[in-house]
Amino acid sequence: METAADTDSKPGSDGFSSAVNGGRTVEECQDMIQRSLRTPMVKFLKEHLEKAGCDIGGNFIKAVNCDRHISGGYVRGEGIMVCSNHMNIQDEVNQVVIHELIHAYDDCRAKNLDWSNCAHHACSEIRAGHLSGDCHYKREFLRGYMKIRGHEQECVRRRVMKSVIANPYCSEAAAKDAMEAVWDVCYNDTQPFDRAP
Repeated sequence: METAADTDSKPGSDGFSSAVNGGRTVEECQDMIQRSLRTPMVKFLKEHLEKAGCDIGGNFIKAVNCDRHISGGYVRGEGIMVCSNHMNIQDEVNQVVIHELIHAYDDCRAKNLDWSNCAHHACSEIRAGHLSGDCHYKREFLRGYMKIRGHEQECVRRRVMKSVIANPYCSEAAAKDAMEAVWDVCYNDTQPFDRAP
């Protein structure tokens, strides 16, 4: 997870959350999700989900407390969850919403997507990592990773492996093989964007 020096707080607040052990309360996070829904990238992704025939209602993206140390997730038929207890600033919420909307878009457009298939999962993670801005050099720097050349692809590969290994159907070896097998096609698939943002 990223760290940052500033916090996004409501006017009149002291910038600190009332959540216990860091993070935000579900209510604070839900407010941050509402702000995310007004950002250009989120609006663009929502519009393209609807154009692809996948309507996302008002409760598609929700804040929850998570036991596992994850930022959020997408579950077919349930929507997107943002882990409020692991969110601190608006940018983190925005990134989770964008990343998970790309998974939702992939699930919508590929009617045969099988999340238990390591190659399918890896492909969506490659796309989400590459297109969401998760691996922008500023975010990588804040995580403590810095490389002048090739940092973005290295970051995407690292984050794909972390996610796909967490899939109970994918061993580390299967995750690596799957990622390598689909890398070129999935990294270069920028839909619904004309090119990587």
